[in-house]
Amino acid sequence: MLHAALEKQCLRSRIPVDFSRAYWTPPLTPKLAYETERNQIENTLGLKSLVSLTDHDNIEAPLWLRAVRETARTPISLEWSVPFAGTIFHLGVHNLPSGQAQSIMDDLAAYTRNPDDRRLCELLARLDAFQDVLVVFNHPLWTQTCVGVQRDGQALERFLSCAVQFLHAFEINATRSTKENNRVGKLAEQWQRPLVSGGDRHGCAASGALNLTCAETFCEFVSEIRQEQRSHVLLMPQYTEPVTIRTTRTLLDVIRNYPEYPIGSRRWDDRIFHPDANGGPDRPISSLWKAPPAYVEQILSGVRLLENATVQRAMQRVFRRGAVPDFPREIAAEVIPAEVVSTEAVSSEALT
Repeated sequence: MLHAALEKQCLRSRIPVDFSRAYWTPPLTPKLAYETERNQIENTLGLKSLVSLTDHDNIEAPLWLRAVRETARTPISLEWSVPFAGTIFHLGVHNLPSGQAQSIMDDLAAYTRNPDDRRLCELLARLDAFQDVLVVFNHPLWTQTCVGVQRDGQALERFLSCAVQFLHAFEINATRSTKENNRVGKLAEQWQRPLVSGGDRHGCAASGALNLTCAETFCEFVSEIRQEQRSHVLLMPQYTEPVTIRTTRTLLDVIRNYPEYPIGSRRWDDRIFHPDANGGPDRPISSLWKAPPAYVEQILSGVRLLENATVQRAMQRVFRRGAVPDFPREIAAEVIPAEVVSTEAVSSEALT
């Protein structure tokens, strides 16, 4: 409904609007995202934490965190958008070497802008040559067009035939459904790759999936996955919520205002960006108006009714009726006395 209203308004706009180039950022800053993950692991589970935060196609968040003493050991990681055969795959690239991270990021970004199959293999081989780098195939069955498990099978088969030798694990995604994650488990078994956790967070909640490990450092954890092919995924209680409820809560996080947050991330329209009409840097849409259009606020006010406690309870009854425990069959979900690794995403998604 909101998308239809925006499309109608765009026809009257003096500024050309291109939804394919617009994007939004999550409400949490890198520091708050890191603290959310660390607190879940250390306070809820009572374990030590290793946290790898990724953003779409940039490494700004981990570089910022590494400049702060408390988070100086944060791995330099990103989620790389890989155009291939008419679709876009996403790879979690974790723990880049600090001295070469920016040059690697530049090369990955250049491929995203101008994809070439031969160049893709060269880049993946370069990443694979770093023994401490972990490359994870994120949500293999989901695309940016939201077709879920209906991703083009031919494109997926062709991509894996080309790239699987350089992929170290497949992701169990905490925001996706059990049905989809079970299919990912079978796909990983078919291609003989372990499964690892991925939060893919877009709201304020901590990741619903973690990895348990006895490793003391992220490099040791990478070795467990790459060399030993050993991974133990822990699914947190929030993963058992029906997907519809999890998605609704994320949506409410996205459109909520946070007056206590830093300037530039307080209002929902501070966190949605669009290319500048004159070719300048991308601008938050809040810069285009003094206040959001009334029709947009009316729609969002209607959506915010979902935060009402009575409405939440009704949704729980409706969507839990007849539901089975939402755990993928292939994943052990026990807590063991080990250190926890959270492979968590702070994403900037393109609006569609």
